[in-house]
Amino acid sequence: MMLRLLVALLCVAGVSATPAQESPTLRKIREAGMISIGYRESSVPFSYLDSAQRPVGYSMAICDRIVDAVRQRLGLADLERRLVPVSSATRIPLVTNGTIDLECGVTTNTAERQRQVAFTVTTFVAASRLVSRKSAPVMRLEDLRGKTVTSTVGTTSLAHLQKLHTERGLEMSIVAVREDTDAFRLVETDRAAAYAMDDVLLRGTIAVARHPEDFVVSDEALSVEPYGIMLGKGDPQFKQLADQAIKALFKSGEIHRLYRQWFESPIPPNGVNLGLPMHPAMRRVIEQPTDSPDPAAYR
Repeated sequence: MMLRLLVALLCVAGVSATPAQESPTLRKIREAGMISIGYRESSVPFSYLDSAQRPVGYSMAICDRIVDAVRQRLGLADLERRLVPVSSATRIPLVTNGTIDLECGVTTNTAERQRQVAFTVTTFVAASRLVSRKSAPVMRLEDLRGKTVTSTVGTTSLAHLQKLHTERGLEMSIVAVREDTDAFRLVETDRAAAYAMDDVLLRGTIAVARHPEDFVVSDEALSVEPYGIMLGKGDPQFKQLADQAIKALFKSGEIHRLYRQWFESPIPPNGVNLGLPMHPAMRRVIEQPTDSPDPAAYR
């Protein structure tokens, strides 16, 4: 009996003496003295290039706080930022293969994507809608019956369109394109009746269009889209550090300043003001942070 007790005590002591597993992402960053950040080139106002071709935006500002937290955790006086452009099609592969440590763009957190990557707590709540020309408005999905609609490869909006097309039998033609700008151009040139994408991105695209008064965003929403900063799967320490940095923004109230800066004030490069008040769902996220991919959690 005493022998079994001694063995058990030794096993417990051995387990408790085992050091916690080090974050592979933090180890890589410390050894390189560099963190790799994925950014979008035209996702106004989240992640896009300004007049000096520097990536700026709401998501980039949040990632700046995460980078500061990483630098402090590692005890580095300075931490080089390696900026890598990503698209809807390349963002997930570049996270999974370790090319980028943080994807600071406009990526919806979904259960399917969580099989490949991880997400921080939600940083924005959008809804997928349709943009069309005012001269031929598409305000409901039913308005697309027998027409052509477009969206971008690798987006949840395209997936929702394909699913709804099958479920409702709308006989619409779906055109998938590589970039958001290509999709909007199809509507501009009357080659597509509508373009499906997250409403805040549609409003940002319209705001910088040549004739913004020519376009309208649908009343009907196709889905709820919770955004998060995307990072590598299987590294809970790194995710926890990123989450803590975002929650600190929420708790201090600084997130409200960032929101006003990018959604309710003139933004570079042309001084456009999107004039988008914060949605109640986002206010709830600030009060009770969550990384849930379930759209019902935001309704």
